[in-house]
Amino acid sequence: MTGASSESATATGGATTTRAAVRVLVRSRLGIDPRALAAFRIGLGLVVVLDLIVLRAPGLVTFYTDAGILPRSTLDELSPTLARWSLYALSGSVWVQALLLAVTGALTVCVLLGYRHRLAAIGSALLLTSLHARNPYLVNGGDTILISLLLFAAVLPLDARWAIRPRQRDSRDGQRVVSTATALLLLHVVVIYAINAVLKFRSEEWLSGIAVQRIFRLESFTGYLGPTIADYPALLTAINWLWVAVLSASVLLVLATGRLRTATVAAYVGAHLSMAATMRLGMFPLIMVTVLVVFLPPPVWDRLEHLGSATGLARRLGALRPRGERTEAGSMSRSVLSPRVRRGTRLAAAALLVCVFLAAASWQVTAAGLVDNPSAGGDSVLEHSSWAFFAPNPPDTYSWYVVEATDAAGESTDLLRGGPATFDGPPDVAARYSSTLWERYGRKGQGAGEPAREAAGSYFCAQAPDGVESVTIYRVDQSVDANGPVGEPTPHELIVSRC
Repeated sequence: MTGASSESATATGGATTTRAAVRVLVRSRLGIDPRALAAFRIGLGLVVVLDLIVLRAPGLVTFYTDAGILPRSTLDELSPTLARWSLYALSGSVWVQALLLAVTGALTVCVLLGYRHRLAAIGSALLLTSLHARNPYLVNGGDTILISLLLFAAVLPLDARWAIRPRQRDSRDGQRVVSTATALLLLHVVVIYAINAVLKFRSEEWLSGIAVQRIFRLESFTGYLGPTIADYPALLTAINWLWVAVLSASVLLVLATGRLRTATVAAYVGAHLSMAATMRLGMFPLIMVTVLVVFLPPPVWDRLEHLGSATGLARRLGALRPRGERTEAGSMSRSVLSPRVRRGTRLAAAALLVCVFLAAASWQVTAAGLVDNPSAGGDSVLEHSSWAFFAPNPPDTYSWYVVEATDAAGESTDLLRGGPATFDGPPDVAARYSSTLWERYGRKGQGAGEPAREAAGSYFCAQAPDGVESVTIYRVDQSVDANGPVGEPTPHELIVSRC
């Protein structure tokens, strides 16, 4: 009996050790430091506020009202479903759009401060989705990633640190938060990069080392330091292979720990900051930098807090630290719900989160062209919101627009640049667009169809000076290769509108 009891105790002890090892393994790879969650919350709020103020607000009248380039009647012809479900499509007046944008901004500030961040994140995600539905030709993959991160923010404990109403969780500094939500957020980011890695390996341009050279010849994308970098083909070839290598290492974001994980995160952050310094990609680089902080392990945050204490930052944030013993568990103990109901609710929420994650991943695999989708054409909204950035192959043309206004005497003027209308390549293509939204609408709205062209013609007629009898819109295409422009610009007449 004694021998049997000893064997049983040994087996029990071995099973306990195995379970403990598995928990440590899972926690170190799929857990997130509470300070990383707080930094993610703050970064997410800042990115959305910047997106609303810098990108959306200046184009509110032009792109989201009936007086703009895509009135609600045109949206209803192009996509009745989006017109029906978008809150921004309830009215075509500017004050309604401004009010909705202000509400979106207010909810986002609540996320940033950690004040009822769950409800605020859900509200922000719904209003941003509605804003994108109002004009789907302004949406890119970064916008859909941003909305997905807001949904994750609604199910993650982001208010344990540096929040206006902090809650002390069961986890201490350095003790990672582990849940279905943390695991799926980390895997979500890995899937984004993994899809791009697979596409890169299916691309002749990327595997021959010329893709980045071609990208930097697309003048509608390059900006800031981009034109300078474009003059160094050897450097661009090195960047090409370095980015392919970094994407191939995306699994290290979850499989690696310690310094190797930190180095992997640093490689991705460096890549995205380089994109922000050389290309006009909207908020996408900042969105990815924001979510990458959740991968940083506790030792990094320990060092950052030590640095903050040395600079006095920690004292200024002291008011935002949790006070007392107000724990989530304590608040739940006062709940009228039974433990069985709470447990069932958590399981149902986890199952729903897994289903949403799988549906989003499947959607993006389809949008990226990794599986056939006969119902989606090359200009579909599905493809416009794909996470397949410059993959599998970067574009081999870039475009600009010429809006020719003709008066009663037959003289023509370029409404965008002034002076006579010509099809010569401008010195700076991006400078022809007064904002990122104009460039994005011109690029993504190419296949929108006749209703969008007619609406654009009417819009430019309204903007034309007195005496203009007609407006003709041309799209001018310029082919490129790794060495620069190929051939002459090719104009395409899109529509002639009588004013």
